[in-house]
Amino acid sequence: MNVGIIGCGLIGQKRAQAFGPGHAVVACADTRLDAAERLAALHPGAIATADAGAVLDRDDVSLVVVATSNDALAALTLAAVERGKHVIVEKPAARRAAELGPVIDAARKAGVAVKVGFNHRFHPALRKAHEIWTSGACGPLMFIRARYGHGGRRGMEREWRGTVARSGGGEMLDQGVHLIDLARWFAGDFVQVEGRVERYFWDWEVEDNGFALLRTAAGQVAWLQASCTEWKNTFSLKSSGATASCRSTASAAATGRSGWPGTRCCYSRFSRLSLHYLSVHYNRKGR
Repeated sequence: MNVGIIGCGLIGQKRAQAFGPGHAVVACADTRLDAAERLAALHPGAIATADAGAVLDRDDVSLVVVATSNDALAALTLAAVERGKHVIVEKPAARRAAELGPVIDAARKAGVAVKVGFNHRFHPALRKAHEIWTSGACGPLMFIRARYGHGGRRGMEREWRGTVARSGGGEMLDQGVHLIDLARWFAGDFVQVEGRVERYFWDWEVEDNGFALLRTAAGQVAWLQASCTEWKNTFSLKSSGATASCRSTASAAATGRSGWPGTRCCYSRFSRLSLHYLSVHYNRKGR
């Protein structure tokens, strides 16, 4: 399958690297032409352009990766779908749910697949946790508790992520969506949603902490927190059942620079959470 990449920054580069044999990156687009050229140079025969339309209009491109800032995700995904392309779009796929309605309708009409980049589902520890959970070994689900946090980096408040118009939201939209996706993976759909977002530290327009309380129709609860005021990177997902609990945790890499004086904690996210553990704890109490 021939692939076109729109958005050739860090995420676009990672997506391009992930394609295995039988797939070829043939076109790269970015508003910064030099970024497109750098990525295209890694894929023999690929063209580089600053015009996303030049990628979308290619008949030989079957799959498009959209890895831009949030304000362009939904529009580019819709344009690709309307041209009959399958799409992998970077999370959160849009700034707000209303932007995704036309994408969903168009994808159904065109008969193409649109997938959001919820890559945490493919982490080996989380896949194993889900395998254990779906086997029934942990019994009926009672609740889920999850945290995801990092400490940011110098100048982060000046990035596009800090502006509502471009990002649509802060940490809950940026990283909290991973927790919501994982909670739905383990618990199914939620019918009741409560939450709160706060700006405690960063001088920008969006939240730096988000809290969500989700409830299924059967009464199971997920309590989630996403934060960019965790001065040491953290990740924890615990699914508690009547028989056992399954917990996946990660700690920050011990090397790298955060940009904060006197610290050793690296600022980047899940890819740098180097020590990942999966544990199962059984209920010894009985009923």
